[in-house]
Amino acid sequence: MRFIFKTDYAQDINLAKHGGHVFWYSVLMVFLLAAPWLLTEYSLAQLNLVLIYAIAGLGLMLLAGFTGQFSLGHAAFLGVGAYTQAYLTGVGLPFLLSLGISGFLSALIGIVVGLPALRLKGIYLGMATLSFGFIIEEVFARWESVTGGNAGKSVAAIKMFGHDIGGGEGFYFVCLVITVACTLGILNLLRSPTGRAFVAIRDSEISAQSMGIHLAYYKTLSFSISAALAGFAGALYAHNLRFISPDQFNLLQSIDLLLMIVIGGLGSVHGVFLGAIFLIILPQGISAMKEFLPEFIGQAPGLKNVIYGTVLIAFVLFEPLGLYGRWLKVRTYLQMFPFYRKGMFKRQKSFQKSDRLK
Repeated sequence: MRFIFKTDYAQDINLAKHGGHVFWYSVLMVFLLAAPWLLTEYSLAQLNLVLIYAIAGLGLMLLAGFTGQFSLGHAAFLGVGAYTQAYLTGVGLPFLLSLGISGFLSALIGIVVGLPALRLKGIYLGMATLSFGFIIEEVFARWESVTGGNAGKSVAAIKMFGHDIGGGEGFYFVCLVITVACTLGILNLLRSPTGRAFVAIRDSEISAQSMGIHLAYYKTLSFSISAALAGFAGALYAHNLRFISPDQFNLLQSIDLLLMIVIGGLGSVHGVFLGAIFLIILPQGISAMKEFLPEFIGQAPGLKNVIYGTVLIAFVLFEPLGLYGRWLKVRTYLQMFPFYRKGMFKRQKSFQKSDRLK
């Protein structure tokens, strides 16, 4: 079992805590760089979706996992980024410029949503963001001159430096670079005073306010950063599908994003990627499982939603820390074997937050 003795503050906030992190992350990066030559075309396309969903998941994780703000309308920000990218590239703007504008516009709308939501918490905040999602979905359907309405809108391929990189290896590396940049940005944000303020608000708003943290400012900032990341993901999502319509950014998409961060591990950047992988692999597993089920079950139209709900309930009840939390427990078990205690991983009774004093 590894013991890390920290002797200064800089060591405490290092991204890589020890040599093992450096080694395994280097191996992962080598694999990702070689993926176009190691994976099949279909597997590479699935990996693209994992990277795109991971970017959106980073934003929602920052909002829900690290700031404690609940959102059921995050697919709306994804749609804003997708439609903005489709429109701007359609009129001839360069990819990087249109990508930046997509994220910026999503961030502005995130501020608009975040300001009224400052007085709301818990289920009421979820209802407010859910209503916002319905409004944006209706705007997508009605604003036909920009979005194409219910008929949908085609998206041009990515062009950079005079080259068409709309598919295959080129598009994969675009997604990879943007995902790595967003991940490093979030990791550095979380170890900064701003990130620590987000975590303080999540743990206890009363305690955070007593330490001088401006709740309204940091909550709005969290909404805007989260929306910007969803906008970047939406822009890539539009280029990946090459055709978008309003029904792709509905409530079910928001639930998928929420499902992703809960199953991956709420409050963990690693959990975002594990949740994204799970979210992409699960439909494949359901399709393969249908062959072994009775026809009246395998052909049932709501089978996917039932399985999604069952999986979410199972994780909430039996593994609230998600896939990453389970991995931490397995790793600790292996490191301490056979010197482990029987009740080491037993769920502890949690104390209520200091908000009970209100």
